Amino acid sequence: MADGRLLALEGIEKGYPGVRALQGVSLHLDRGEVLGLIGENGAGKSTLMRVLGGVVRPDAGVIRIDGVARPSLTVAAAQAAGIAFVHQELSMFDNMDVAANVLIGRERLQGGPLRLVDRAACRALTAPLLERLGADFGPSTPVAALSIAQRQLVEIARALSVNARIIIMDEPTSSLTLAETERLLAIVESLRQDGVAIIFITHRLGEVKSCADRVVCLRDGEVAGELAREEIERPAMIRLMIGRDLSSLYTPPARAPGAGGLELRDLVTSAFPDRAASLHARPGEILGLAGLIGAGRTSLARAVFGIEPALSGAILLDGGAVRIASPRDAIARGLYLVPEDRKQSGLVLGMSITQNVTLPALWQHSRSFLISSGSEARAGEAQRKALRIKAPAASVAAGTLSGGNQQKVVLGRWLALSPRVMLFDEPTRGVDVGAKGEIYGLMRGLADRGVAVLMISSDMEEVLGVSDRIAVMHEGRVEGVLERAQFSEAAVIDLAVGARIAA
Repeated sequence: MADGRLLALEGIEKGYPGVRALQGVSLHLDRGEVLGLIGENGAGKSTLMRVLGGVVRPDAGVIRIDGVARPSLTVAAAQAAGIAFVHQELSMFDNMDVAANVLIGRERLQGGPLRLVDRAACRALTAPLLERLGADFGPSTPVAALSIAQRQLVEIARALSVNARIIIMDEPTSSLTLAETERLLAIVESLRQDGVAIIFITHRLGEVKSCADRVVCLRDGEVAGELAREEIERPAMIRLMIGRDLSSLYTPPARAPGAGGLELRDLVTSAFPDRAASLHARPGEILGLAGLIGAGRTSLARAVFGIEPALSGAILLDGGAVRIASPRDAIARGLYLVPEDRKQSGLVLGMSITQNVTLPALWQHSRSFLISSGSEARAGEAQRKALRIKAPAASVAAGTLSGGNQQKVVLGRWLALSPRVMLFDEPTRGVDVGAKGEIYGLMRGLADRGVAVLMISSDMEEVLGVSDRIAVMHEGRVEGVLERAQFSEAAVIDLAVGARIAA
């Protein structure tokens, strides 16, 4: 065993009926090391971490902790070895305080026959953990009062409370702002300096470059390659993940934009009641809408789709003013929204792919007010195949799909209705690189069919790579529109902070 070696996984195999989830996977982790684990959805990352956490028993292979070989772990054995998880979907009890959540199942008890929870002792144990993480809240703070970023700190404090030596962070920044992400990465660095080893799983490759000492990439259940610290660059990581360069994901326009489309004239929303926004998304183009978080982009899209009222201004479709008071009005005019939060606003997770796809147009699959299950099933299966949604059948629940495939289901719902205008709000958030390429292709295909596409994105590389033009918002107003010849990160940032360009 190499000096300082804490963990080694050797030849890990795991199969399910018809699927080889892991095929001879080997990796190692040293004390005080941050290992970036990357790969597309379905590459085997989650299965490998379940093996390490004792949730899944491998079919073959060896797990070495401190040089001691074991064929598998139990959950209890993993915890005893100092392995802890910080999950993407935070597991908190909102009706309890921070200390109770940190020490859940391990509470300190008072003496006496009743053996009540000693809340003072629990808070005393939790306080130094929060101080170590630089938390701006105390152990008695109700979890219901915390932000997402603060809840992440509670999860990390919980891991530290069991003296974790290995912390597995699964998409820890997916719901954080840029400032919150920077704070979390600073905490990762602090933990690394304290000798804690971290496996950092994320689709945000810029974060991997910022914090990882090494990168291991999984593809189709196998190790596709490894990068040393000096080799960690975004193009190299993407090549490992998908086997080709990022530039291949972006497709140029096949037609010149037409007249008409979606035009907003001095539209005022509740987010910025003293500011007006104007823009024009033309048929046959992808208009990127960039800006800092809080600039009013999502509020603008929600007003256009009728989710929230526009306080003043005009919405025009193909040159004619329209009144959109509700999503029903928008849908009736062929104007559709793929929302930012697909799980909360875009899908009914317990329903099947078919039911989600056909939900806005049940009238197309009904006779005498009765829904034809056969017609519905055919429509769902057609979209599953057309969009290459990775599921054995359209009867599968949408909640079981990966992020990229869930996004395709949302898109498939609207494609069946012949859109005139498509609004995409953060279309690839939480989606792996390969799925991003497919979504970009679908967006370009819509534009090539003459649909006006408005894409809101906080991913600078995405905005520059996918857009035909870029409108940039600042505090509720469009500060300027960049033509492709003007594209640069500096130009977008200048407008995003309020440096308007002359018309």
